[in-house]
Amino acid sequence: MTDLAQRIQDELIQALERDQLILPTLPEVALRIREAAENPDIGINELAREISNDTALSARLIKVVNSPLLRSRQEITDLNMAVNRLGVVYTANLATGLAMAQLFQATTDIIDRRMREVWARSTEVAGISHVLCRHYTDLKSDQAMLAGLVHLIGVLPILSYAEENSQLLEDATALDLIIERIHPVIGDRILEAWDFPQPLRHVPSQHIDFNRNPDRVDYADIVQVAMLQSVAGTEHPHAMLDWTQISSFARLGLNPASDEEEEDLSAEMEAAMQLLN
Repeated sequence: MTDLAQRIQDELIQALERDQLILPTLPEVALRIREAAENPDIGINELAREISNDTALSARLIKVVNSPLLRSRQEITDLNMAVNRLGVVYTANLATGLAMAQLFQATTDIIDRRMREVWARSTEVAGISHVLCRHYTDLKSDQAMLAGLVHLIGVLPILSYAEENSQLLEDATALDLIIERIHPVIGDRILEAWDFPQPLRHVPSQHIDFNRNPDRVDYADIVQVAMLQSVAGTEHPHAMLDWTQISSFARLGLNPASDEEEEDLSAEMEAAMQLLN
């Protein structure tokens, strides 16, 4: 590791430990929707009214509900119908995911490009996670999708730091090393600050722990398998691992040595990946 990368990494870790690292906050609209959804007495009309305060988000929700993945026989034409179709919790999770796209923007071209790349990877993994969850687990597909969206959330503060540090901005290798080493721990801290559900809070760190062996399948397993499938056939280091030794596949009931399951679900996965784009 270069001296620059080591120094910056140490600075970021110290700032995190002292609660001095500026963490991203959920967009206001997402906070309001999640707060509303936590009210046990919330109704379809009330939640739809809260979402309707953001016209762009409302339009995207309706578009998503009419997508091939979620479409029913009846076309959804308004927000009340969309919320009724999805349910309160699913709607809140989906709205959170859609709103998160606002976070992945920057003022410098280099960092903006990187942030968009991270968002693209996150939506791809989220889409695959959604489909894997539906077909191979009893867990909630909306939660799995959200888990996929936030598995790289710890990269954001590092890129924001780089935007203010010209040395790091000009050293792509050092920046990549820092991201690889510390984004998981920062990601966990962000999800804790956002008060995310406990089953999702450690997805950023656990999805890259290839030796973990929980008693039953969980969201980190789903994201781990989705992430690995997203890099299959590339030169990514994780694509070079012996997947038959990674137990998350077995917990999902998948055979990593066979492509049949993925081929059968490829169209559905493609549709899921378009949900958040």
